[in-house]
Amino acid sequence: MDMKQKLAEAISTACTVAADEIAAAIEVPSNPDMGDFAYPCFKLAKVLRKAPPMIAAEIGEKLVKPDFISEIKIVGAYINFFMDKQFYTKQVLQDVLTQNSDYGKSNMGAGKTIVIDYSSPNIAKPFHVGHLRSTVIGNALYQIHKALGYHCVGINHLGDWGTQFGKLIVAYQKWGSAEAIEKDGIQELMRIYVMFHDAAKENPALDDEARLWFVKMQDGDEEAISLWKWFYQISIREFARVYDMLGVSFDAYTGESFYNDKMAPVVEELRQKGLLVESEGAQIVDLSDANMPPCLIIRKDGGTLYATRDITAALYRKKTYDFDKCIYLTALDQNLHFAQWFEVIHKMGYDWYKNLIHVPFGLVSLESGKLSTRQGNVVLMEDLLHQAIAETKKIIEEKNPGLPDKETVAQKVGIGAVIFNDLYNTRIKDVVFSWERMLNFDGETGPYVQYTHARACSILKKAPDFSMENIDFSKLDDEASLQVCKLLEAFPAKIADAAAKLEPYLLTRHLVAIAQSFNKFYHDNPILSSEATVRQARLAVVMAVKTVLAAGLALLGIDAPEQM
Repeated sequence: MDMKQKLAEAISTACTVAADEIAAAIEVPSNPDMGDFAYPCFKLAKVLRKAPPMIAAEIGEKLVKPDFISEIKIVGAYINFFMDKQFYTKQVLQDVLTQNSDYGKSNMGAGKTIVIDYSSPNIAKPFHVGHLRSTVIGNALYQIHKALGYHCVGINHLGDWGTQFGKLIVAYQKWGSAEAIEKDGIQELMRIYVMFHDAAKENPALDDEARLWFVKMQDGDEEAISLWKWFYQISIREFARVYDMLGVSFDAYTGESFYNDKMAPVVEELRQKGLLVESEGAQIVDLSDANMPPCLIIRKDGGTLYATRDITAALYRKKTYDFDKCIYLTALDQNLHFAQWFEVIHKMGYDWYKNLIHVPFGLVSLESGKLSTRQGNVVLMEDLLHQAIAETKKIIEEKNPGLPDKETVAQKVGIGAVIFNDLYNTRIKDVVFSWERMLNFDGETGPYVQYTHARACSILKKAPDFSMENIDFSKLDDEASLQVCKLLEAFPAKIADAAAKLEPYLLTRHLVAIAQSFNKFYHDNPILSSEATVRQARLAVVMAVKTVLAAGLALLGIDAPEQM
């Protein structure tokens, strides 16, 4: 039951203002003495042409009290509502316990398709921590939208084409060996790639050789394509290992190469629509009327660019998936690139350009400083995850050395800590890795939320007699129980809000709030040692919290261990 909406409908009936307008203005007072909900009447003054306190008094006289409200107080221009705690806690806990892991899910997105383009590492280059943000934010948005009934299509738009492959072929022929590449994978590919760059500084002719090999790739040369496919398979094998650790999967791996045979008709369409203009030998779309630099479509040498492929991919995705939204997860510094080619789609006459959404995010850095990908100096994603697991294992050995299956728990907690740390703030904010802060079991962290879930599991294991039948909810009349229930009730709205704003942190922060509220409840209320009817009611709170924390963590792509 949406309490806020029900209150809005009751107020609307008393004053003839639209319920949706009223719902948007209803507040939750920070001081519980001022009620559980409050409606300020200031905005109605212009509409009703009366003083706000008079409006509040008149609405108060006409209001029919909803059955979950015990008292209504008029304080100046505010109408304050006090909930019937027994009715409310019963309603919320029954909803959670009945719906179980489906609590918070809805069908609001039924019949709609969301395409999400995320992760997108470059083939033959290491999967480094710079790719973490796109991967985990994209996965969280995928899971959140899926929970709301949307049909989601997750696409990994791999960087698997371009002149860098010509360079890699030359590097392999001069300094590489099949045995070393099969043995060391991407690390060996990166080693010879760096060697190429170092050598090309002294011998620029190597760049010409690399360009020739890329032309051969474009022309379908058998040797060039065979080497490219081999590099591709080596890379995918290593990426799969990292995705498996992160618990991330995709519906399609359609990278840049997929669109090679699809670009010519798109370029021709741009030409037919009079959008292509020659500029210094290149073909561009002029965007000066949109206050943007031109969008480069074809280079002087006839080569295509990122924009050409992105426009082609968008047209293909619309035709294939008929999406309602197509979301792109990339760094903030690509804002202009996306704004430019979105505008090209607009100029092509496609109204659905409005449904193309760039979701930008800030940078990742370590406490020691910014990450660098120059000269092969990268922080590998796999190394970071293994380090997180190792650091977690140290903490487990120190705090709970007898814990069963320590390796599995360390993996769930360590990787969960990395993901949670990334998703804790608004995505535009830069992320800094601090092991001490990230793995703190008492702070606003992944391990803290996971530990709270494990604590709830532990309590329930010690209460095998717990039954959801005949619970006396009147026993939950304390403030701590009510606060937990308020946060549980808000959980579905937080999921919807995170989807609407494309901000997983709204859900992440809410899970921390639930965990904090539950730990206060646990501190204030004896559970297992309390009288039988009180014990059953409090165990219902424990079960509900366990259920919601596990469901919320799953939406973020994080496991919820039952022991820690």
